[in-house]
Amino acid sequence: MSDGLTIGEFSRITHLSVKALRRYHESGLLEPASVDAHSGYRRYSLDQVPTAQLIHRFRDLDMPLSEIAQVVSTPDPTERAALIRTHLERLERQLDSTRAAVSSLRRLLDPSPPPVEMALRHHDAHRVAAISEIVDSADILDWYSAAMSEIDRALVVSRTTPTGPPAGLYDNELFTDGRGRMTVYIPADDPPTRGRVHSLGLDAADRAVTVHRGAHDDIDITYGQLGRHLTEQGLAIAGPVQEVYLCGPRDTDDNTRWRTEIGWPVLRVESSPI
Repeated sequence: MSDGLTIGEFSRITHLSVKALRRYHESGLLEPASVDAHSGYRRYSLDQVPTAQLIHRFRDLDMPLSEIAQVVSTPDPTERAALIRTHLERLERQLDSTRAAVSSLRRLLDPSPPPVEMALRHHDAHRVAAISEIVDSADILDWYSAAMSEIDRALVVSRTTPTGPPAGLYDNELFTDGRGRMTVYIPADDPPTRGRVHSLGLDAADRAVTVHRGAHDDIDITYGQLGRHLTEQGLAIAGPVQEVYLCGPRDTDDNTRWRTEIGWPVLRVESSPI
């Protein structure tokens, strides 16, 4: 035992395959304690067992080899913990994405989905406190959160009372090209101007609207139902889609209570169901 463990013995102890150990040696991730110059036989020390087990756990979590190398070569415990935490947060985001996809699939596969109520509605012209910028579709959520927080601060500082729920206008290019103009806003009679926040006048518009109920994981399905209905009715979309957040994460953590009104501008003017 003084000469160390053979690669087979080390494999049995750590549950890392011989093939994996050879690959980790070649990549510099886990080098043997010694390699015989004549035979090429690898020998490992008992002190390397915890490192091997750590690598095993990280590979089970699909951490890239380059990141594992960073972790095992970092002597500072705080820095090492930060690297591990970053990977775990990425895994949590992937898990959330998987859960969202499963939820959407279940809704799509429902043989008798609940009916979606749709109506044509006229919206009067009004003023809003807004922020508007060109945004990449991958950045929508982060940009929305930062922009809406800035609008909230501007309203508080100016002591302006909102006259309606928060909302947003999303150009078609955000969905077709992956990059387009986003405008988020909160209605107010006398909107302030502060930083990126400016007063914006929204023109009167006639929109086909429906309400999405629940979390936004499967909101694209509600979009599809509304778009399909408009097409069947021979109505053309005449501008960016509007989302009005009647109840959302700003109001409650219970996503079953969230309500998002989706509205596409159309050319007909009616208030009756369509």
